[in-house]
Amino acid sequence: MRIVALVPGGIGDQILFFPTLDDLKRYYPNAEVDVVVEPRSKAAYRVCKSVDEVLTFDYKDRNSLADWGNLVGTIRDREYDVAMALGQSWLVGILLWLTGIPRRIGYKSKGDYLLTNPVPLKTEQYAACMYHDLLQGLGINSPCPELTIYVPKADIDWANKEQQRLGIKETGYILIHGGSSKLAKTKGLDKIYPVENWVQIIQELRQKLPEMPIVVIQGPEDEEFVHKLKESVPEIKLISPDDIGKLAAMIGGANLMLCTDSAPMHTSVAVQTYTLALFGPTDPAKLLPKSDKFIAIKSPTGKMADISPKIVLEKILGG
Repeated sequence: MRIVALVPGGIGDQILFFPTLDDLKRYYPNAEVDVVVEPRSKAAYRVCKSVDEVLTFDYKDRNSLADWGNLVGTIRDREYDVAMALGQSWLVGILLWLTGIPRRIGYKSKGDYLLTNPVPLKTEQYAACMYHDLLQGLGINSPCPELTIYVPKADIDWANKEQQRLGIKETGYILIHGGSSKLAKTKGLDKIYPVENWVQIIQELRQKLPEMPIVVIQGPEDEEFVHKLKESVPEIKLISPDDIGKLAAMIGGANLMLCTDSAPMHTSVAVQTYTLALFGPTDPAKLLPKSDKFIAIKSPTGKMADISPKIVLEKILGG
């Protein structure tokens, strides 16, 4: 059997889709499973063992009919038996129908008459479970498994060396991801917690937990955030993992992950690190599984800036 999944969205969306892919391989161990993802998300599959090939297509670009036609042609040439798509637009049904794939799975919507196996869309649940519901189109009705990822040994070795370099191998550490994403800024998404609030939290943690190092993740888009942070707290430690495997390995070694709604948050859930995540307008119940290990702090106003550092510190320190 050959299966293709169309999975738009960022790296976080891909990680949330991993349980669906893992169950596909569990029920059909000999199947070839491919995904079509946006170029920015291809890197997520470094930590997924349930996919044979990753194809790229920028769903959100201003694609011409020729671009969509090329995608249809690419999929048709591979002669898949099953296709599933996360999109809910009527265009999804047309796209899958044009591929000629005999079994087409997607969510029930106004355009689902072109799907052979539509499934109910239950948006009120944890997103990984919502994605996993697509397997009902194959007669699979098992509960959604937990998020898991595969971290390559080379990335674990890199993390061990980083922990030794920073002097945190024996002490443990609190890891912070500030979520200063250019995409969030460009789209006007309220996912960024103010630097001055982070400074207040870090300074208080250093006072109350002087033996616990604090490490900040510096991604390619975080230079301004980190520069401002170091102006106020010059002694913070920094890591700059250049792929998701190294990031996952560093998160896996942390005592606590403190972050915003982001791909690193989902990575932290997947490696089972205690996680405290800050949410603005988004609903935590849809993005974090129910567990005492994964705690959400939701803004009382829906604005990230209105989350009080005092509330965050109380959650961490148990006050």
